[in-house]
Amino acid sequence: MVAPVVIDASVTAAWCFHDEATAASQDLLRSLPNRQVIVPLLWHAECANLLLTAERRNRVSAERSVELLELLGSLPVETDAETSRIRGPVFRLAREHRLTVYDAIYLDLASRRGAALASRDRALRRAAEAMDVALIEA
Repeated sequence: MVAPVVIDASVTAAWCFHDEATAASQDLLRSLPNRQVIVPLLWHAECANLLLTAERRNRVSAERSVELLELLGSLPVETDAETSRIRGPVFRLAREHRLTVYDAIYLDLASRRGAALASRDRALRRAAEAMDVALIEA
């Protein structure tokens, strides 16, 4: 088993939209069955929202967004439902690293669980580096 990984919605978008896919994002997707993949509860809402937004912008059809939502629902992910940290450690991480609270949730999760972080967000990746959280290219 490969080291655990936290994935964020920016990586998930690369799995949903061909124009955002990279070799690294596709490699990560193929490796999921061999990894412990952890996502915060927030990830599910962010993924649904990115698909609905894509649908509204005519980037995908309604049928395709439903297919993609079902595909994402079938991924082997563990959902971490911890939310009490938002008012304390997560808020402090967001302030300290100039992140959104949403991004700080992913960083906190990776740090707390000793997992690598897969994100395409530059600010989040910089904050992870500053905290010595391992990064995975996607």
